[in-house]
Amino acid sequence: MKIRAEALLFDNDGTLASVDRCWTRWAREYGIAAEDFARVELHGRTAAEIAADLLPAEVVPAAVARIEQLEVDDVPDGGVRLLPGTRDFVDSLPADRWAVVTSATRRLAEARLAAVGILPKTLVAADDVTRGKPDPEPYLLAARALGVDPARCVVFEDAPAGLRAGRAAGMATVALATTHRADELSADLVVPDLSALSALVTGAEVEISVRG
Repeated sequence: MKIRAEALLFDNDGTLASVDRCWTRWAREYGIAAEDFARVELHGRTAAEIAADLLPAEVVPAAVARIEQLEVDDVPDGGVRLLPGTRDFVDSLPADRWAVVTSATRRLAEARLAAVGILPKTLVAADDVTRGKPDPEPYLLAARALGVDPARCVVFEDAPAGLRAGRAAGMATVALATTHRADELSADLVVPDLSALSALVTGAEVEISVRG
């Protein structure tokens, strides 16, 4: 299968980094029962939305600040890792043809990306939008920043919420089975990770295909 697009939009948390350790510690600090925490969709959503699902409204601002600090502090301790294939795939793309679109705050996203040497020219973070994934706003904003028609964009996501956002934006979707099983993900293409893909840049178009 081949997908052709003019811009590639990547989620950050599941495709480039790991988040589970800090959130588990955060939930313990706030006395959230394991069964309650397990019921909440974590990946692909903003910290504010997750905290609002679990805590009283008056606690949410402090709780959001706390999880951001935990995650930023975790970066130098090896809390961030590049997933297979990410470096080679991103390095094959012109800087003005791709963006990172994350539910993390800009401070956290920039810290994580810098730690692994991924420096996107265009970054859309939670601070930039009024409605996070699964709303299409983050991906539509990224398409606008790159000057590309949303219908000519492809979204790379690991989370159902992010995939729903990409589809709602009218974009092709590629699911990476890095945090969910492949059978839990609905997309135009499902692969284990970016190492399964290659990108060929020809003029204004990028052709994405499965290796082998």
